[in-house]
Amino acid sequence: MSSETLKTLFHPFVSGTVEAPGEDECVLFLGAEAGFALPEGFAASLSAVQGFKPLYRQLLAQRIETTPEIEGEDYDAVLILCNKHKGENEANIATALGRVKVGGLVVVAGGKEDGVQPLRKRMEAFGLSIEHMPKYHGVAFWFGAPEDSSAIIAKFAKPPVRVDGRFTAAAGMFSHDRIDDGSELLASRLPVDFTGDVADFGAGWGYLSVEMAARSPGVSRLDLYEANHAALEAAKANMGENCPNVAARFFWHDLAAEPVKDKYDLVIMNPPFHEGHAAEPALGQAMIKMAASSLRGGGRLLMVANRGMPYEPVVAANFKESGETCRNARFKVLWAKK
Repeated sequence: MSSETLKTLFHPFVSGTVEAPGEDECVLFLGAEAGFALPEGFAASLSAVQGFKPLYRQLLAQRIETTPEIEGEDYDAVLILCNKHKGENEANIATALGRVKVGGLVVVAGGKEDGVQPLRKRMEAFGLSIEHMPKYHGVAFWFGAPEDSSAIIAKFAKPPVRVDGRFTAAAGMFSHDRIDDGSELLASRLPVDFTGDVADFGAGWGYLSVEMAARSPGVSRLDLYEANHAALEAAKANMGENCPNVAARFFWHDLAAEPVKDKYDLVIMNPPFHEGHAAEPALGQAMIKMAASSLRGGGRLLMVANRGMPYEPVVAANFKESGETCRNARFKVLWAKK
């Protein structure tokens, strides 16, 4: 998210078009990101919500009170910063209307690539009186929470999705409505009857960990590391449902910046390779380095990647041995030994 979109969100207050909330008011900020300064006169207490660990850490560094999940209700106003996930943006509006007082201000902003204009039009279709303002290559729109929000909440709320009859996931999580093809390819190459300590880096809602536990129920310990707080909570539920007898631990963790304290015999991972709309290998490369530092001597890495991602050099530089297990038209499975 660019700082421009944050400026778009606060511009209605900066310009004086919308009255800034006062000292005795409480404002909820969904999708919050660091890098903003509250406008003059914005004296309300701000409760920021951010479930993505790297962005959460940035907010704490800016000394902004932040939680990974919403706490409290009856807010006087809600700010919503949109992202590229349509379902998540709609779900945030539904959540806002369930947490704000009747008549409370709801301000939504996003860049054009975030689909903010179609979102505004979908809101107008409910008959709300909506005002909007384009600024900084984005659009902000705002409205008062109606007395009856049930129709909007019913339309926009995103109930959990059942995947493959075994898993529960939700909008905003990676591949929330289906098993990712790359993860499925990696799952087919996971070891059978493995007995050491295993870490799943970037575990998402837990598919690879469940598959690992199914193939090797005698795993000593299975630790799941995930930056998306909601996905990690889903992984806990999915592990509990599918493999309740496996000793599992769950870490809300920024693998690109926070060290891993434990050591493992095997790390499995399907690292994310997109930042916004462009392919970006840096996060996967950082996760490979973290995997190398987290493995015991002789420990192994098994990972899947898009065929075009240049991971082999960083794998070779951080491991004694490495190679490719298999590939198909879209993905490749790489292995490495510490």
